[in-house]
Amino acid sequence: MSTSPGVHDRRNFLRGSAVAALAILGGGALAACTSAVDQAKGGGADAQPVRGGTLKYGVTVDLLPANILTNTGTTPYVVGLVFESLVRYPHDRLEPQPQLATKWAVSPDGKTVTLDLRDDVTFHSGRPFTSKDVEFALRTYADSKWSAQLKSTAAVITGFDTGDPHRIVLTLAHPLSNLFDLLDTVPIVDSESIDQLATGDKIVGTGPFKFTQRVPNSQLVFERNPDYRVKDRPYLDRVELSVISDSQAQLNALRTGQIHLADSITYRDLENLAKADGFHVVRYEGAELQFYVGTNVANPALADVRLRQAIAYAIDRDRIVSEVFRGAGYALNAPWPKSSPAYDESRNTRYSRDPAKAKQILAQLPKPPKLPLTYNTSLESYEETAQIIQANLAEIGVEVELQPVDNAAFVKQLIGGQFPGLWITDHSWAQFVPSTLTVSAYPFNALKNASHYESPAYVSAADAAWQLPSGTGPEAVRAYQALSDQLLDGLFLIEIGVRLAQAGATSKLHGFDWTKRRETVFTEAFLA
Repeated sequence: MSTSPGVHDRRNFLRGSAVAALAILGGGALAACTSAVDQAKGGGADAQPVRGGTLKYGVTVDLLPANILTNTGTTPYVVGLVFESLVRYPHDRLEPQPQLATKWAVSPDGKTVTLDLRDDVTFHSGRPFTSKDVEFALRTYADSKWSAQLKSTAAVITGFDTGDPHRIVLTLAHPLSNLFDLLDTVPIVDSESIDQLATGDKIVGTGPFKFTQRVPNSQLVFERNPDYRVKDRPYLDRVELSVISDSQAQLNALRTGQIHLADSITYRDLENLAKADGFHVVRYEGAELQFYVGTNVANPALADVRLRQAIAYAIDRDRIVSEVFRGAGYALNAPWPKSSPAYDESRNTRYSRDPAKAKQILAQLPKPPKLPLTYNTSLESYEETAQIIQANLAEIGVEVELQPVDNAAFVKQLIGGQFPGLWITDHSWAQFVPSTLTVSAYPFNALKNASHYESPAYVSAADAAWQLPSGTGPEAVRAYQALSDQLLDGLFLIEIGVRLAQAGATSKLHGFDWTKRRETVFTEAFLA
């Protein structure tokens, strides 16, 4: 195991906090957007931009202000509207593009990062954006009170040189293969209103829209930022997020014109919507979600990897992708989507469905007790998947009792590692540099995870991939293969596959976009 100071700092940082970084429930309340290239029926790219108007967006759950940096629930929508980051990845590759940083340089040893900053940016309060704001945002992100996704990576930054208001020099304890994941992710928050950010009273950033109102469990309202750095943008005057927790109610609101975009319509209903005039279906290309079965290895039955292997062989991944997600995805054994530098086709056939093999493994074990399988009631697809898995396991002689819980309770159990047996949900972050998943994502974190899985070999592989100076290239690929082998051998999480989040939209909506974290970007959006 690596013994560099950075590793010990990360271990102490994580184990000393009550909550590790989350990469969960990416589908609990899905934002789903599209660019003009992806516009489907009724949403052609030839429409001319129109100024003004109010975009109405139906979302599944309300904002939890204290979770603003966790990428869960409604936070991606709010972050995308109000905040900006230093760089932004395009949908299809891990190549950072300028946003609040105009250019950057990394030293040959990977321990010094210099970023030049825009000089024409102001916060919604009117205060100019400077290098001190970058330092504040990165330090805030590393603060355990916010439970941020990549806080362990942010904590590797040991020095901030802000002598020039439009340049910042960062000193790192060790190289970071996922450095630009961090710079893409951290929103530049306002130091003057940070206490009110946690309560939801003020949400101040530099982005295209200003937060103006919140009615708890009902509505969030955002107004156009007239001083936005991009001339004549955004086109829209206003964005309203309405909390509509029921998928059928969202569908009805979309069909009747009460909303323009719906984040949680079922895959089956979206199939029918795609055939109707005046609507189109959007796929969240480049922001994949992975569905998985989690296992609590502290459960005596699940502590034996052979039972976990039997479960992995029993699951009918193709049926879940076909029936639940209507083909909007593909089966996997390892967590990486096809776009990832860690993707390896040969490692995705290790646990192909084989009930006979599952039974042979179980024949070597005592009969397992009935296992609880917990799922989140916020999406119908969770329940549908749980039912298929229940039937798959019954086929090999493993009894499962379904345990539905609401969104808040599910998140609490995941954060606290409180699931008694099995659970299902989505994870995200695999579409980023692979090391991010295993040092930051709560289900996968090598030092602390919801499965209570501990392995020095896994920690070593995660650290080795994390401390590389680059997230791509032959050395990185070898590190990711070793990481995949640790995940497949340990099998504390059993991957089902990738699913592409989808949304329903009216054909009046054009030009909207998203980040790789599914943060809505309405800078170029308009209604026509």
